[in-house]
Amino acid sequence: MLTRRRFLGAVAASVALPSVAARSQQSNEWGSPVFDLHFHLRARPGDNLAHLDGAGITKANLLTRASAADQVGAVQSAAPGRFTWFSSADISQPDGIAALTQAIKAGAQGFGEMKYHLATDGEEFRRAYALATELNVPILIHFQEVDHFENEGRWSPGFATKFEAVLKAFPKTVFIGHADAFWANVSADYHNQAAYPSGPIVPGGVTDRLLGEYPNLYGDLSANSGNNMLSRDEAFTREFLRRHQDKLLFGSDCSCSDGHGGGVSQANNPAATRLAGKCVARETLTVLQRSTTPDVFRKIVWDNAHKMLKIPA
Repeated sequence: MLTRRRFLGAVAASVALPSVAARSQQSNEWGSPVFDLHFHLRARPGDNLAHLDGAGITKANLLTRASAADQVGAVQSAAPGRFTWFSSADISQPDGIAALTQAIKAGAQGFGEMKYHLATDGEEFRRAYALATELNVPILIHFQEVDHFENEGRWSPGFATKFEAVLKAFPKTVFIGHADAFWANVSADYHNQAAYPSGPIVPGGVTDRLLGEYPNLYGDLSANSGNNMLSRDEAFTREFLRRHQDKLLFGSDCSCSDGHGGGVSQANNPAATRLAGKCVARETLTVLQRSTTPDVFRKIVWDNAHKMLKIPA
């Protein structure tokens, strides 16, 4: 059994904490410090910092199961100030809501990644939305309508047709949208025909409109889905970033091992081969940097997350 003490020992033995000068260099690489909102806890302790340091990322938000509080605490102790965390639990199970509540008490600062085969406006998710309001924390949701793998199934289906009613019903809940259906619906011509559509974006898409009309909705730019949207149409992207500069959050959802594309990219998702052998964090930071001003870039990669999570920048 991996106890917290043993895990902390493994962390300390496998990582060398970066110096102040090294962290300053990370900030200088991108012209701003970077906060990665969407970072999944690695199985090997040292890999958490290896990816951050390799990609030039200053801080990251760990996405974990509610049961991982001890592992998170160990990583945070080994690298002070570099990790916050969100927690997820299966809200279709009797103990799901209690597990989420306990995670917040243990230090989690939001719910996520919530990735379940449950309707976005169903009873189970509504309990989680209400709890997020009660505990005053954001909830990050994976919206996906098209399979990546055979018989994968849909995750939080109903974004384009039903989520606006959720935003109206829970105006005090802070929602963070993520994944295929969320970012593909930036274009008005999208109808779940592909996980990652290509070509110019048609203005007037559901996601673009909802970000503009609902103050409680934010966008997580992570994974191939966010990068694909940003890369499709340069002119649209420049205006989209300007228009929603206070509502967008950088995240990577990158599974490479070293912050330079080593190992597995995008969990071997066959639909995301465009990013094979690449670091998603680096690819998305690059397109953001060339698509907007330094001030807006800093908002998206640093300031917005700190403001949302109410943590010192």
